[in-house]
Amino acid sequence: MSYARVLCVGLVGVEGHLIEVEADLSPGLPAVVLTGLPDTALHEARDRVRAAVVNSGQTWPNRRITVNLLPATLPKHGSAFDLAIAAALLAGAGELPAAPLEGVVVLGELGLDGAVRPIRGVLPMVAAAVRAGMTRVIVPLGNAREATVVPGVTVRAVDSLHRLVAYVRGEDRLLDPPPALPEPPVGGPDLADVAGQELGRYALEVAAAGGHHLAMLGPPGAGKTMLAERLPSVLPPLDDASALEVTALHSIAGVLPHDGRLVRRPPFQAPHHSASLAALVGGGSGLARPGALSLAHRGVLFLDEAPEFANAALQALRQPLESGRVLLARARGNTEYPARVQMVLAANPCPCANPAGDQFCECTALARRRYLGKLSGPLLDRIDIQIRIQPLSAAQLMTASAPAEGSPEVAVRVAAARSAAAARWSPGGWRVNAEVPGPQLRRPPFRLAARDTAVLRAGLDRGVLSARGFDRILRLAWSIADLDGRDRPTGTDVDEAAQLRMGEAHDRNS
Repeated sequence: MSYARVLCVGLVGVEGHLIEVEADLSPGLPAVVLTGLPDTALHEARDRVRAAVVNSGQTWPNRRITVNLLPATLPKHGSAFDLAIAAALLAGAGELPAAPLEGVVVLGELGLDGAVRPIRGVLPMVAAAVRAGMTRVIVPLGNAREATVVPGVTVRAVDSLHRLVAYVRGEDRLLDPPPALPEPPVGGPDLADVAGQELGRYALEVAAAGGHHLAMLGPPGAGKTMLAERLPSVLPPLDDASALEVTALHSIAGVLPHDGRLVRRPPFQAPHHSASLAALVGGGSGLARPGALSLAHRGVLFLDEAPEFANAALQALRQPLESGRVLLARARGNTEYPARVQMVLAANPCPCANPAGDQFCECTALARRRYLGKLSGPLLDRIDIQIRIQPLSAAQLMTASAPAEGSPEVAVRVAAARSAAAARWSPGGWRVNAEVPGPQLRRPPFRLAARDTAVLRAGLDRGVLSARGFDRILRLAWSIADLDGRDRPTGTDVDEAAQLRMGEAHDRNS
């Protein structure tokens, strides 16, 4: 037999596609020709596969070998095709029977010694295989635990090409995936560590309840970073669908922990202010990789010292914050990644950032305007909550009274508020208040009474409030009502939401 076919999976963004790896061996000058839009890493598979086959004790066929990857119009990236290519050409050369690999998806990168090495993106690849009707996959041993989180598929592992060859010949068996590890204890920063800052704590709770974006302006050392880092601790764990999405993105980026568990805790990404545009929203040559924005999907993207970020990087966030997805256009095609995040911005009020507050600021009015002007109006218009954080006093920092409320207590209220919102918006498929379209809030049965929105309508008519800001205040009002256990916002909720939006809110206890 001079022809054989083995199944594999290719990724375009986070979407997987079933790929047929064909190998045809014909008389002629010995060569390996790879077709089907392979990238550079895949072109180099010719040399990796040849060395792996020879070093595994197999005979390399000295014929003209054509390897085709179907569909040929779909770009192919990476080294995940190595093992499938080796199996296809050995079967085409008559060295292996083809029947044992019928209907089996084969994934893995080959080392020159024949070892099968882990690859990125196994989870979305296996999920794509299941959607295509496949029920059996063979993956590298280092990815086996990760692959088992996808339901409806039988996973077997290999550590070398020699083991795969022995299995196909009926001389050996494949490896079982390692057993699942116990769940690690839940830990991390706790809200109880934050001294004072009642307004910041309340704004964080409202943001968590409704999935709202948050901006905090205040002097250094006031607690902005501490608050932002504790936002994930009050968010509910990810459900199965969200956990699969997030884990798939982390797998593609190569940052998934080796334990192979689903990511259940909302992710937290805090890129440095020197991060490039590609690092923030995604990019790279060839296949565009997910950036911090997508790695924070269903979690928190924290931009500390936000005015220090490059202007182009900040402005690139505007469209994804609205759509929840980021589209990366490249010459060889477009790549789309999910990016439904809660963004938290933290900024000093001026370049000098005097910790004593505005009254001791040494900056000119022009310097202050220029510094905060880096946070453009269109970007801030997408931030639901905008508050000013005040410096801490010695009494607040050194108080000996009972410790502040911790994350577990706040998380209970947030979970109850989110459950109420999910039950209300489930017919439309929305999970949290921040995802609800504005028109849905402005028509019955969810339209609020005219007396409750009079201030908002007046602000809209005067031009001090945009239509986007109008809708975002309504969403905030629903979140405040959910936290307080009411089934509908009142005029007081709308006024409080407007204050949180306009940066005019004060401590509830003051």
